[in-house]
Amino acid sequence: MSSREQAGGGKPYSRLSPGEFLRARRDRLRPEEFGLPRGRRRAPGLRREEVAQLCGISPTWYTWIEQGRTAAVSVATLNALADGLRLSRAERAYLFEISSRADPAPPPLEDSDPRRLMALVRAIRTPAYVLDRHWDAIVWNRSAAELFVDWLGKGAAKAKGFPVPHERNLLGYVFLDPRAPGFIAQWEERSRRLVAEYRADTASSGDDPVRQSLVHSLCEASHAFDAAWRSQRVLSREGGTRVFHPRGRGECRYEQHTLRPAQHSELKLTVLVPADT
Repeated sequence: MSSREQAGGGKPYSRLSPGEFLRARRDRLRPEEFGLPRGRRRAPGLRREEVAQLCGISPTWYTWIEQGRTAAVSVATLNALADGLRLSRAERAYLFEISSRADPAPPPLEDSDPRRLMALVRAIRTPAYVLDRHWDAIVWNRSAAELFVDWLGKGAAKAKGFPVPHERNLLGYVFLDPRAPGFIAQWEERSRRLVAEYRADTASSGDDPVRQSLVHSLCEASHAFDAAWRSQRVLSREGGTRVFHPRGRGECRYEQHTLRPAQHSELKLTVLVPADT
């Protein structure tokens, strides 16, 4: 068998289809786990008719899906299959992935409290902070509070008219705190880039009312943000050199690294490493 062939009759390797995955999952299930009689069965696992009943779809339609006789499976059907077959979070994500569909309601991660990242952030000696999906800072260490004293430290000021839940928002600080342009080197370019990165980072949540409210508030409060937002510029969030001018400390240069924790893909961990180390 060549390297392009896999088990299964020597067929040339191809991406696993939803039908093959569902068949394999069905074969591993035990009837008693679903309150079904064991009885005499020709093969292990559940029958197709039983799966169809558990998922609330017709036996014929399920058979077609498993046999690969349909070109596309709807999101509603995939959701029913995931629930009926009691797929794990990873299995559900995989089913949607191989079906080329976006899961509209992925289940939350177990033990998903982002505050558990606090120990990790505190263990980092250089400035580090975590942003949520709205770019609100939710966790940061002492080094970050000392560097970003006007955003994360004792000097943080509440922006007038800005939504209270976003008072630690990165964009709110950059555009609404009058001290930010003097602190962030090349503020005009960096601020425009941040808006382009935020647009790209939150593109999939365009209908999110929280995002809409945040953008509306920033557009109302900052002409610079409004102009940057209207430019429709889109950029990926990248690392690189960041230069700041803290009061009384002179120029500080860092290399920025932005990471996504494996169990919290909606969060961003930013670590600033002094450029001279």
